[in-house]
Amino acid sequence: MNEQKLAGMLGLTVRAGQASAGMDACRILIKSGNCGVLLIDGATRDNTRKKSEDLCRQTGTPVAVLPPGTIERATGKDNRVLAIRKGSFAEQILQIADIQQIHRTDKER
Repeated sequence: MNEQKLAGMLGLTVRAGQASAGMDACRILIKSGNCGVLLIDGATRDNTRKKSEDLCRQTGTPVAVLPPGTIERATGKDNRVLAIRKGSFAEQILQIADIQQIHRTDKER
């Protein structure tokens, strides 16, 4: 994963209004079926991470756990969860971060 390229794309996505930050906003976007990818900061608490991953698993939404602080540095927002709307931004982020659908198990944590 090219972190600098990913950070630039995340910043652009937020400025374009194609991202929802915070767990509640992300949950709404995921449940509506409009979330292209969910990004979770590595410093997120285990309970929040598990709930997010479970919700994404149920809806088939790709998810990635990023290194701690990546979302804050890229967006200037102190949020631990960022949902990207479906569309070209989400596709480019999937490519840059080389994100696949969730196939993780609890043992891989």
